[in-house]
Amino acid sequence: QIPSFIKGSLLRVGPGLFEVGSEPFYHLFDGQALMHKFDFSNGQVTYFRKFFSYFKGVEVTDNCLVNIYPIGEDFYAATETNFITKVNPTTLDTIKKVDMCDYININGITAHPHIERDGTVYNIGNCMGKGASLAYNIVKIPPTQKDKSDPIEKSKVVVQFPSANRLKPSYVHSFGMTENYFVFVETPIKINLLKFLSSWAISGLNYMDCFESDEEKGTWIHIARKDPGEYIEYKFRASAMGLFHHINCYEDSGFIVFDLCTWKGFEFVYNYLWLANLRQNWEEIKKYAKVAPQPEVRRFVVPLDPCREEQGKNLISLPYTTATATMRGDGTIWLEPEVLFSSPHQAFEFPQINYKMHNGRNYTYTYGLGLNHFIPDRASFIPDLRSICKLNVRTKETWVWQEPDSYPSEPLFVQNPSGVDEDDGVLLTIVVCPGAQSPTYCIILDAKDLSEIARAEVDVMTPVTFHGMYRP
Repeated sequence: QIPSFIKGSLLRVGPGLFEVGSEPFYHLFDGQALMHKFDFSNGQVTYFRKFFSYFKGVEVTDNCLVNIYPIGEDFYAATETNFITKVNPTTLDTIKKVDMCDYININGITAHPHIERDGTVYNIGNCMGKGASLAYNIVKIPPTQKDKSDPIEKSKVVVQFPSANRLKPSYVHSFGMTENYFVFVETPIKINLLKFLSSWAISGLNYMDCFESDEEKGTWIHIARKDPGEYIEYKFRASAMGLFHHINCYEDSGFIVFDLCTWKGFEFVYNYLWLANLRQNWEEIKKYAKVAPQPEVRRFVVPLDPCREEQGKNLISLPYTTATATMRGDGTIWLEPEVLFSSPHQAFEFPQINYKMHNGRNYTYTYGLGLNHFIPDRASFIPDLRSICKLNVRTKETWVWQEPDSYPSEPLFVQNPSGVDEDDGVLLTIVVCPGAQSPTYCIILDAKDLSEIARAEVDVMTPVTFHGMYRP
């Protein structure tokens, strides 16, 4: 039985087509965008999917296959360039393509904005900053306007972060936001903008050819006040790491705590997702994956007023974390994390929380996708299959849902409106079962213990989805 409070749509997007005519695509993230929708009404479920319109003649890709999110009363599919696509969430029709460069100073913008409780949208993108050097702008889009005008037209830059490399910005997939601060983690994965801007027009160049790793730079952590927008000049540093997804950030007693799904080292994980590699025989895939960067869920803490403490002393006094921050002789503050989850070749990724209640606030639970070697293991029922996971970030206790030959996507949390606890609600996810009579199903799990509540099966194969949203 479908819980009575589930009355809406699960919207998902991901790659769905890997060739157009005789032209093949080469990377998982190059597949043409396919939107999916599970509608819930009166205990019944329907499934619908649709490809986007195919646009031609653009210098930068507009293939919005990464995420879907609301702006005002509208909904947009997004990738990681300057283009977002307005979609009709009922019919999945594409309405129009929007170039964010027409409104604000950015070169690209992430597919993981933060949305406040009043509908205000914040996002980050690299830009041309002061002195002809690259930087990163936090962009604010206001909520629904009383005059029904387009909120995007009123977009503005709130604050700017400097770039550790004046000529090559870091790859940015997400950022953190507390109630009063922004957190930006600048990793050593850099974008060669010259290659990036020409890769769509020059034969032989690919999106993945645009990335470079700069091990010497390590990782820089930037903090800025939200209102008024003000960059905080402290130089926070950490060892080299890859990063796609922030879990959550919050303030506590003069500190900012932020939890990340990281990848050890400076190598770019996307290098392991070429289709040629993924299509090899299974034993070759596993060998290839074992040398890839190792995943780890980490908690970092930064002090908001570190100047009062002496050099070499741990600046963090929160009693519940082992994360440290130490002032160095060169004026930088070195951060060492607390590890919240770590297991060989086992990733906790695509994290979700009770966003409505706890985004930017102290929290206890996060939900994610358990990945083995980036991709699901085809072996029999074993503990490190691709799974849905729940992690208590305070106690590090974990819960797991999994079934043989079943490959779920990112779980989305939907709060029970009559619930009290942080985990009073359900998780919605799409599961693919190759070879089954009904190879796709949407499953509803109890967010407290990951027990199954219901599933809705579809007799078509569904490609992998990356991100999405629940629309009440």
